[in-house]
Amino acid sequence: MGNQALQMALDDAGLTQEKLAQAVNKAIERMTGRPGRIGDRVVRRWLSGQTRWPHELQRRALTMALGRAPAELGFVPPPGRLPTATPEDNVNRRQALATGVVLGAAVTAPAPATPYRVGMGDVRALQGRFAKLIAADHKKGGDKQTEAAALALADEAVALRQRGSCSQRVRHALYATAAACVSSAMWAATDGRRFDAALRHHERAASLAQESGDQTILFRVWSHKGSLYRHLGRPVDALDANDVARRLSITRRDPLFASLGHARHAAILGLTRDKAGVDRALGCAREALVRADPGERRPLWLTAFYDEAEVHSLATTAYLAAGRGAEAEAEAHASLTLFRPHLVRSRAITTARLARAQLGQGEAERAVATAASIDVEHPRVRSMLDSFTRDLRRISPGPVYDLWEQQWKTA
Repeated sequence: MGNQALQMALDDAGLTQEKLAQAVNKAIERMTGRPGRIGDRVVRRWLSGQTRWPHELQRRALTMALGRAPAELGFVPPPGRLPTATPEDNVNRRQALATGVVLGAAVTAPAPATPYRVGMGDVRALQGRFAKLIAADHKKGGDKQTEAAALALADEAVALRQRGSCSQRVRHALYATAAACVSSAMWAATDGRRFDAALRHHERAASLAQESGDQTILFRVWSHKGSLYRHLGRPVDALDANDVARRLSITRRDPLFASLGHARHAAILGLTRDKAGVDRALGCAREALVRADPGERRPLWLTAFYDEAEVHSLATTAYLAAGRGAEAEAEAHASLTLFRPHLVRSRAITTARLARAQLGQGEAERAVATAASIDVEHPRVRSMLDSFTRDLRRISPGPVYDLWEQQWKTA
């Protein structure tokens, strides 16, 4: 019979065996810095079913290439245990340590004699590592290692579901954790301007979220897709995706989710130059934020970043897109005074938007001084400052631009 699930995934993606090998090798290179060495023979072993559970690095690369978890690709882990670490695993584990997340699970103890019972303790262990991933994302953002680490953690959650029996509660929690991890990979790809990868991650995240039945993660997945389409300059698609999130019942139960939905809606409406719509959505976001109970228990991915500072930041985005420079500048200043220390990426992005707002009002010298204060390691920030440089050359050629160009070339 062979691995029909993998063959169907290849057919859906329009890939031949040779093209799959190339895609997997490229994914391995993104994760390790060295080209992969997967050939047609290895692919044939996967498709024939001879290899039932590839090495961990290969599993991650397959997930990146096809946008599906190993279990969804027809692979089955050895009964009663997860694979032990391999030399390839150690390469990726060393890379992932830079993000504070250990990729993969190295299980060195012998498999238990009795069937394994997956419990909430297993889920909490995964969630603890997910918390480290979130922290790394807020500091670095857009990083390929963070994206790969998130996908690897999702693979572990799905593999754990296959490892043994569990209650319905644990099953839902495992799928919710996997969906949250893939959603983080989607956001990292969006942040790093890898939009094709982000779209692939969305499909998998949405499927896992549906399996979990968790409204909070369904909200995150669809809200992220709205943001992805906003970055792609597709406001109609962005509004539709964000509306899926805003209409979920969680937004009626918890005003904080409603607030985030409205604030991101405002940012999208800025692209359409709907000034009244932007003001209305921001008003709703602020009103809902006031009503939200700060003591209510919520997912870490939400509480780690969403607060009054983020509302001001999204307002900056909305007003800047709508051509309202003075209001964008005021919102950016308000946001920068409120950001929590760990939100390094958010601060850099808002500062870049502040520079754009100042430049749009003809304040080139102030704009350059603001832009020069930014750490440009982040992919999205670098893209924003590239755009800033082009606008500065058009608006204010001469000494101010020359000074900035010298600084930008050495950044």
